[in-house]
Amino acid sequence: MNVSISTILDQIIAAVPLFKPELALIIGFICSILCALFLEKRWQMSTFVLTICSMLITLFFLTEQLNISASGFSGMWLVDTLGTQARMVITAGAIITAIFIQQRHRENNNGDVYSVLLAATLGVNILSSSSNWLLLFIGIETVSIASYVLVGYFSGNKAQSEAAMKYALFGSVCAAVMLYGLSLIYGLTGDLDFQSAQHMQGLMVAPQSILVLALFFVFVGIGFKLSFVPFHLWSPDVYQGSPTAITAFLSTVPKVGALILFTRLYQAWSSTAFFFSELSVWLVIVVAIASMLVGNLAALRQRDVKRMMAYSSIGHTGFLMMAIFAYQDAHSYLMFYMVAYVIMNLATFIFIDRLEQQTGSTQLQSYAGLGKSFPMLFTAFTVVAISLIGLPPTIGFIGKLMVFSAVFDLYQSSGDLAILALLVVGALTAVISLFFYFRIPLYAFLRQTEQPTAQPATASKFLEIIGYILALLTVLFGLFPHVLLNLF
Repeated sequence: MNVSISTILDQIIAAVPLFKPELALIIGFICSILCALFLEKRWQMSTFVLTICSMLITLFFLTEQLNISASGFSGMWLVDTLGTQARMVITAGAIITAIFIQQRHRENNNGDVYSVLLAATLGVNILSSSSNWLLLFIGIETVSIASYVLVGYFSGNKAQSEAAMKYALFGSVCAAVMLYGLSLIYGLTGDLDFQSAQHMQGLMVAPQSILVLALFFVFVGIGFKLSFVPFHLWSPDVYQGSPTAITAFLSTVPKVGALILFTRLYQAWSSTAFFFSELSVWLVIVVAIASMLVGNLAALRQRDVKRMMAYSSIGHTGFLMMAIFAYQDAHSYLMFYMVAYVIMNLATFIFIDRLEQQTGSTQLQSYAGLGKSFPMLFTAFTVVAISLIGLPPTIGFIGKLMVFSAVFDLYQSSGDLAILALLVVGALTAVISLFFYFRIPLYAFLRQTEQPTAQPATASKFLEIIGYILALLTVLFGLFPHVLLNLF
């Protein structure tokens, strides 16, 4: 069917209002580059202020799109409640990351890094707002390339350069494999919208062997962004080698976008007559179990806190997939756990960074005896660790309780032993996580060290206060979860 250029232009103009939040990010991205080139030397904070303003404008436009359901750009761009709420969480996480970077790396002229952060946020937003494979691939590559730059931006030693190189190489290979898989799927279906009837019809009549190969290639790309097993290999080295502010970003914001993509994909495929619909259920269960086991068991052996958090993040990805499986029709509970995950991880990395400035190390051993010197910081750190384990009275406990309850209801209605195995592994790994998270207060309060620690002059109190606020939120939303649930 031939469509005239005027019709295409009309469709684009009509869809522009749906794209206003992302337009704010794009304009902010261009202006931040210009600021870094021409204004940064006179006013060092100009790029940072511009970036924060751009993200706040994005949040304002997103609030206007709440409770709106529409599509634009020939169906490539989706605006719905799930996507809009996810983009708000993504933007809020990016704002905290920008503040984290500004507070932590004030000594250099780092204006360029904020434009890269805006590009990464734009890419994650695209992941949350489309069901078109071509647009999704552009979103994945936008956030991936920006992430490679962020990881290598502050590299000042061999470990950081090696982390950036590994991340870029592994990501490039995964992107190439995913693109090959997408080209196979397009060849089999003739349609790139994975929610459309033509796409599903094409999948149902396609040869199964080629289709399984194509889907495997596609999941390589999604698995890379989510870092679930077996595509998690880059995660520990990159988390450990990156500056802590960038690690905090990588462990939260891109995962929200990738999880929304995976949720849409799972919902579109799991309820159809397509042969892979049953396999997709098994895929989610097996990957969730493997990620929880590998992530939590490997975290037990770590002596570096950032590396431990990398494996812990893999375990949490497994649990997030369990949440996707449980809440196919209840987005509010899924968003609740995502918000909990973002709050807990950002707070954790802020505390890790503060202690890294204090000791010059991220080894658990370096925390020995620091509990007496920093009682408030380690108390807040322990509260966040309790929330990550899933103990009351925290947001992590409420989130895990709701997921376990939903999965148990599914088991009671189906009697499927695989779902029972998912429940058992989820509970078992929550117990395992207790042993490595509690090593933080164990070293801080019960171990002694003879080495004196010097107080650095550059430590940011403002950043520490943000960490305390996030730790407080983990308790407040744990005691009053309906406050957060009513927002979704």
